[in-house]
Amino acid sequence: MRFSEPLTQSQVKLNIFPEQSESFHSTLNLHNRRVAGRRHSFEETEQSSPFIVAEDIGLHNLTTVGKELNNLPYKYSKRRVCVPEDEAKNLAEVESRIKEKAAGATTKPESADMKGKIIEYAWWLKKQGYAETTILVYTNAVEVLAKRGANIFDPESAKDALARQKWGEARKNVVIMAYTLFLTMCGMTWEQPIHRKPVRKLPFIPTESEIDQLIAGCGKKTSAFLQLLKETAMRGGEANRLEWSDIDFTRRTITLNYPEKGGNPRIFKVSQKLISMLDSLPKKNRKVFGNVLHWHQATFRKSRKRISEKLQNPRLLNIHFHTLRHWKATMLYHQTKDILYVKEFLGHKKIEDTLLYVQIAEVIFKETSDEFTVKVASKPEEISQLLEVGFEYVCEKDGLMFFRKRK
Repeated sequence: MRFSEPLTQSQVKLNIFPEQSESFHSTLNLHNRRVAGRRHSFEETEQSSPFIVAEDIGLHNLTTVGKELNNLPYKYSKRRVCVPEDEAKNLAEVESRIKEKAAGATTKPESADMKGKIIEYAWWLKKQGYAETTILVYTNAVEVLAKRGANIFDPESAKDALARQKWGEARKNVVIMAYTLFLTMCGMTWEQPIHRKPVRKLPFIPTESEIDQLIAGCGKKTSAFLQLLKETAMRGGEANRLEWSDIDFTRRTITLNYPEKGGNPRIFKVSQKLISMLDSLPKKNRKVFGNVLHWHQATFRKSRKRISEKLQNPRLLNIHFHTLRHWKATMLYHQTKDILYVKEFLGHKKIEDTLLYVQIAEVIFKETSDEFTVKVASKPEEISQLLEVGFEYVCEKDGLMFFRKRK
């Protein structure tokens, strides 16, 4: 309830019940002091206009002289306050508007209601056994849908929001899967909008020097994270779950015991450079990198932008954590020509997922010249030296092994 004009000159007498009469002053200036006490009423002392009594003032957005009455605790909200009769509000009308507003909340939920449900959704996914990265992606998808104007409790509203977005098929499919699971948690169903299976695109393959530029320009923890991805082709989520007990600093091996996407566990022989970078990190937590993957991604994006601007190389902006996995797979096939070895190194269940890198390697490393340099070796030391500089084995005759390399 609101007064049109503050009673700037009025003083209100505080009538105390007998048991409290000695504890309070008889008058109280509303401009300078807060109303205090319990079980009290107000009477006008300087104005002669009649007063009426209004109930439940504290439940409304009451503003009055100095806003003192607004500061009353909730337990005092049902006290009776006298107001001028010509300014009294129709409480029935006010209550009607409040009920209408409450009824409208059922059709258009408040932002706090949706945020609370999304938090509940994240915990529900956790209980269903989804990986942390999947939970992050799915909850973010539902949250973005809500921010784009969708009432996430109404499937038709979600469809309208989806139809307005200019998303690619891959992102659209993720949002649809995430929202379908959200409805499942809420005990609801929907008729999914028509969506096409995204066409698999060839990944961006940077040069090794570009990867090394990013590693050199990032902070200590991010650099170690990138070097780990470069040498092992782990997924970002797999690397983020790495524990100190998975690293053998003496034999320079790293064991991946918690692969993602149903992959196979793997063990890697890594360089002394990576071992030294990991050993320099603080060992305060059980996990090597400690933080969630989202934190590493945000930190990396900032460093990547800074390095790209400094080196004037926009290609660096196309490098993501998963890009290093594509790069490593392509390099491995080029070096070994063994698709089964690459499959096991990546932890793929199906070889069809690995064949992509055969095509990429053959195009990237295809030479325009058909001239070769040929070398012959008979001793293990000579064979080792030729292989180290890029010569490929061709055949063996009369106890000699023949190697060649494009000019």
